[in-house]
Amino acid sequence: MTEIKHHAYLFDATRCIDCRACMVACSVENNIAMDKTRIWVAGIGIKGEYPNLERGSMVYHCMHCEHPDCMSACPVGAYTKAEDGPVIYNPEVCIGCRYCMNACPFGVPHFDYDKGIIDGAFIDKCTFCPQRIYNGQEPACVQTCPTDALEYGERDELIVKARARIAAHPDRYIDHIYGEFENGGTSYLILSHIPFNELGLPDLPAEPISEVSEKVMEMTIPFALSWGAVLSGVAAGVHLYNKNKEEKTAAEENTEATK
Repeated sequence: MTEIKHHAYLFDATRCIDCRACMVACSVENNIAMDKTRIWVAGIGIKGEYPNLERGSMVYHCMHCEHPDCMSACPVGAYTKAEDGPVIYNPEVCIGCRYCMNACPFGVPHFDYDKGIIDGAFIDKCTFCPQRIYNGQEPACVQTCPTDALEYGERDELIVKARARIAAHPDRYIDHIYGEFENGGTSYLILSHIPFNELGLPDLPAEPISEVSEKVMEMTIPFALSWGAVLSGVAAGVHLYNKNKEEKTAAEENTEATK
């Protein structure tokens, strides 16, 4: 039996130069506008005292959690967790309830307000570039990074690499790999020279918080199903309206033609 490799990212904040090439690569690879890129970059952390200040940048990404809160909160199964790491979103199932947005402790899923009900695909988030990784390529953001701030590989190997990097430069790194244990572990691991909370990352326990989401969903599923029925009704109504409009237009054109 072939052992399943657990894919993961390693982001090193000490190497990020805030060039945002990863954002451009994500947009190009996924054929989406830059304002809808599935990763985002911010330079927000500061280390040291004036005049010896050091700035830190953070590449925000879907964390691809081992126990995804988005999946636990979703009432219709629009999210699944692949055995090899990625958290997958299925736009054909999504009803646009946005429970995943409220459940995610990292604030990753974001709602696309420019899309209508019939357009579908309400949520945007990192896909892990399955079209690339399952064809022997790195994710687009990793391949484009000019400083190797983003790396891709097997999770266990990346953790070993991260620990070795901390051990070799204890004065440079905080002695912690963010994502190794947070929220039950993630497939996006982070090294930093600046406190993780200053990079906008939440302070989470090792125990997954998805159990809380699941308990909440036990009470909200009836509402979600009702909302799904409303959306389906609206979509059907829009379709019927457009069909009637087309038939009326065709009839008027025929009438004009016979005059």
